[in-house]
Amino acid sequence: MESIGFARLPVVANGGEARRGRTMSSNLHAAHAWIDFPVAPRDHEIRATQAIPRESQWRRIDRAPEPANEGITISRWDDPRSTSSQETTTPKDRYFVGIALKTTRAKLTRNGRIIFEGTMPAGSLYVTAPAQPLGAQFQSPCAFLHVHISTDHLPAHADGLNDLVLLRDPLAAELAKALIEHGDAADRQFTRCIGQTLAMHLTRIELPRVKVNALPKWRLRRVEQYIADHFDRCISLSELANVAGLSRMHFAAQFRAATGYRPREYLLTQRVEHAKGLLATTERPLAEIALAVGFSTQAHFSTVFKRISGQSPARWRLANAGGQLEAEARPRRRASSERDWFASAAA
Repeated sequence: MESIGFARLPVVANGGEARRGRTMSSNLHAAHAWIDFPVAPRDHEIRATQAIPRESQWRRIDRAPEPANEGITISRWDDPRSTSSQETTTPKDRYFVGIALKTTRAKLTRNGRIIFEGTMPAGSLYVTAPAQPLGAQFQSPCAFLHVHISTDHLPAHADGLNDLVLLRDPLAAELAKALIEHGDAADRQFTRCIGQTLAMHLTRIELPRVKVNALPKWRLRRVEQYIADHFDRCISLSELANVAGLSRMHFAAQFRAATGYRPREYLLTQRVEHAKGLLATTERPLAEIALAVGFSTQAHFSTVFKRISGQSPARWRLANAGGQLEAEARPRRRASSERDWFASAAA
């Protein structure tokens, strides 16, 4: 399997390029990441000329790029197993960046210390510094775009980027989506551009000054159960904070750290998942389903449904009516969207 190496290119843009880069970044941040990708044939073979090679082992590319062309290397890892464990060490001259292409439950560890544990939504990004070991346990099928970046591209962030985890980074999500959508048509120049943009993005990330602890599991279970029991009515932030036994401010921050969601967004996603069950198994009108899952109007229901699943309720029903809900529809901590951003493209 051939990997693609890129010549070392500077990531600092000149004035005009910087302005265009900021415009591109703003546009991509404004776009929504939850869009289904085209379904790839199951018997599709990865050709040696493909711009994004598949990994035969986690974070390992079968054939190393030529030394002169190893500035940025991009590969892809897919694992359909419900549980898997991986461990490796980042090369001493590289940063490793993983971008989740579908929602998965993950636990990242180093030398017995937990770096991250919980739901990693599609579009999440995590970084490992050079020469650092990392263990990963995945508790659901997973798909990742892996970007291996030379230390020469990130000289100013040698310390701060290590163990960085960004849940649903909008720009990283859009860059990954652009690569996957192009598939075999993604040539070296296009892939190089994506890699450089991601490297530039990492140099400009404002690192968090204070780490927010995730909501303890026992509190999280109480809140999740409360939402599951009352999703069909209005639930306020104060109400959920009281269930967790915290102030509104502390609850909102800790809930997001644990799930990747703001409380309101999590509630809307739960409503959409319940709506999918009704759309797939009944012929009830859309307006009736909207009211049944807690929306006050069909228009609001349709807007939220399309934003989360990438399709309108009517179109989703046409594609899924009479079928069973997919196995991944309700993971433990976070309900995934119908195809969960990338699942339809996983081969």
